[in-house]
Amino acid sequence: MKSVIRTFLGAAVLTQLAGGAGLAEELNLYTTREPKLVEPLLESFTKETGITVNTIFLKDGLPERLEQEAAASPADVLMTVDIGNLVDLVDRGLTQPVNSEALNAAIPENLRDKDGNWFALSLRARALYAAKDLDLASFHYEDLAKPEWKGKVCIRSGQHPYNVALTAAYITHHGADETKAWLEGVKANLARTAGGGDRDVARDIMGGICEIGIANTYYVGLMRSGAGGPEQEEWAKAIKLILPSFENGGTQVNVSGAAVAKNAPNKDQAVKLLEYLVSDAAQKIYAEANYEYPVKPGIPVSPLVGEFGELQVDATDLTAIARERKTASELAETVGFDN
Repeated sequence: MKSVIRTFLGAAVLTQLAGGAGLAEELNLYTTREPKLVEPLLESFTKETGITVNTIFLKDGLPERLEQEAAASPADVLMTVDIGNLVDLVDRGLTQPVNSEALNAAIPENLRDKDGNWFALSLRARALYAAKDLDLASFHYEDLAKPEWKGKVCIRSGQHPYNVALTAAYITHHGADETKAWLEGVKANLARTAGGGDRDVARDIMGGICEIGIANTYYVGLMRSGAGGPEQEEWAKAIKLILPSFENGGTQVNVSGAAVAKNAPNKDQAVKLLEYLVSDAAQKIYAEANYEYPVKPGIPVSPLVGEFGELQVDATDLTAIARERKTASELAETVGFDN
């Protein structure tokens, strides 16, 4: 059966989706992920199961929309990126628990909610970009604050969710006081004001502005694949990627993930979608199309990512990290990280 993905915009969507909620073989997905990243997965799911996915793509405001719709919401599955966003949905009472043997077997315990309110579907590691000729083979996040890197570090805003998550993870390992000192040390080592995007770190390393920087792994896959154009391919050629770790842990990761909505009218179909997304076939799509790490152990990564070495995920519970995000943001503000 040919896959059907319906994308709706505007207020009329609620009536249309709610009116079709009783159909046995469809479900309604709200997601903040980019269409090109999720459509291959949804098409594959529909082809496999015959279940149609009606999709609303939202740039932001997912929890606010659900709260406005309340019990009348047609949403079945909520899909987003960043652990903070997933935990926020739970804290606001917008999800419901799911007990699925397939999900529990596929996803490591620290990458899913203990009560089944959210599940990680793919991983992106916070990695070190380094000048390709730099004599450096391993790295700890703690090293970023060492004086030897003064004037040699590039990074995006300390208030960006990627870096807030890294700082929050640092707090779980070292506490707030040591994290504040670490942020001050990293700021002192910056070659330029914190800002821009992750790919700009590679650009500035190529330009000789800095020697190392922190950025997500999947951007290297995107740059090397040519998806960002020939200029970005050159940026990627100028760097090597190292998977850092905490001195007493592993590599910090963030996630894309999903939950079943509190008032899901098609819960059974919603659970089927989540279970499909951690199947071997779907996890392979995550790896090959998005250059993300599969959440399910044993699924091969893209060759463009595999050359970075084996990812040893930090074992800290992601919910614990999410709980430190507010403190992490406040510390970045206190030390004037972006100034």
